[in-house]
Amino acid sequence: MQEKLKIERVGIALRPSTPELKELFFKVKGAFEKHGAEIIIDTISAGMIGMLGQDFSTMCEKSDILVCIGGDGTLISLARRSYRYHKPILGINAGTLGFLADINPSEIEAFVEKLYTGEFRIDERMMIEGVLENRGHSEYFYSFNDIVISRPSISKMVKVDAYIDKKWFNTYYGDGLIISTPTGSTAYNLAAGGPVTFPLTDAFILTPICPHSLTQRPLVIPANFEIEIKTPDKQSLVIIDGQEQYDFGPDDTLLVRKAPIGARLIHRMERNYFDVLREKLSWGQMR
Repeated sequence: MQEKLKIERVGIALRPSTPELKELFFKVKGAFEKHGAEIIIDTISAGMIGMLGQDFSTMCEKSDILVCIGGDGTLISLARRSYRYHKPILGINAGTLGFLADINPSEIEAFVEKLYTGEFRIDERMMIEGVLENRGHSEYFYSFNDIVISRPSISKMVKVDAYIDKKWFNTYYGDGLIISTPTGSTAYNLAAGGPVTFPLTDAFILTPICPHSLTQRPLVIPANFEIEIKTPDKQSLVIIDGQEQYDFGPDDTLLVRKAPIGARLIHRMERNYFDVLREKLSWGQMR
């Protein structure tokens, strides 16, 4: 049984551009208010459903836990944006996939009761710290699923030089390169032919995207290595969790390493990753 959390203030973020989540928000709000919790909603989510909210950083700072109402994409965004506050995150699945946000709307009231009796667990998922360097300027960012180095247009290939702990080990030619966390292994990495990796593993997965050479294959390495990426010939893009992007040119260097802390996800005690994997990927089913 998980040690009880002190849950006096709950920060709630909703999937953007989905005002129909208002009813579900009030259901979550009511479940926590039964236990005397104060509900804080961020300004953008609040405005979407006709309410007043607080600045996102203020919400994170004041809250004991954060609740995401949406799908996995909303949870990934919340984990990345709230990284420096290191608050546990509960995902309410109002999407279609539910790999990460695994509490269904019908389970809300029962699971909130369990939060107050300690019948839950917190999994810490590895995150990536990225540093984009250009002539003395450093831009830091964090990734929950993956960092993708991609070609700038469909008509061009990209050349990616990759180093591990300062030592060159490969050059990739093709549509790009995915550097994934174990949690992100079931996202773009899987679609590109990369391996599924248990989410509590500490590892990087490097998967080439449509490589020009058939000898290029995915690589899994321990997370204590630092990866350095350069694209010496042409302009390319660095895409973070499929949600943010940076221009990446010949004069730039991308450093990728394990973030000092991970994302803390709240789950049901009985949740089993392999059951989720089998269900979501339809493994073992005759078609």
